[in-house]
Amino acid sequence: MIMPRGQQRLLLPAKPWFIVLTLLLALCVDMLPLGPAPAMPLVSALVLVFWNVHQSRRIGVGWAFLLGLLVDVSQGALLGQHALAYAGLAFAAVSLHRRLLKFNVLEQALQVLPLFLLAQGLVVLVRLLVGGMAPSPWLLVAPLLQALLWPLAHLLLLAPQRRTPGGDEPRPL
Repeated sequence: MIMPRGQQRLLLPAKPWFIVLTLLLALCVDMLPLGPAPAMPLVSALVLVFWNVHQSRRIGVGWAFLLGLLVDVSQGALLGQHALAYAGLAFAAVSLHRRLLKFNVLEQALQVLPLFLLAQGLVVLVRLLVGGMAPSPWLLVAPLLQALLWPLAHLLLLAPQRRTPGGDEPRPL
């Protein structure tokens, strides 16, 4: 859906330090000791997909793999399990980023839900292949929560890039 002319907003470019800071803060949120909650969404995956969609030239599969390794180390998971899922998630998000940007925020949330489901499925598949326990059905709740958090991530992560509504004063050339 193409937005009408009056509703389009120009955004300032994202600062690289802000992108890295948000990824590190998301990783810190994932490290919080919240107890055994299989339905906890990975905030780092949400922020990673967001930046892959909105800044696909700055954040790519390499960053995703590195972030996945950090998640593996922080959770004590099989090394490479989340790295593989995050790399696949980043590849899919970068591949679909032009299409996703044509939708509004709620429609984008529906579009990224299958990406989060596939990433969760990949994590479960790797866990099963190495002889892990059968997954809980509650694991399907985490991708749903990630998709529900998409509008909040959109609001918070794009806030520093929004231009002032009044616009700039005309400047002489």
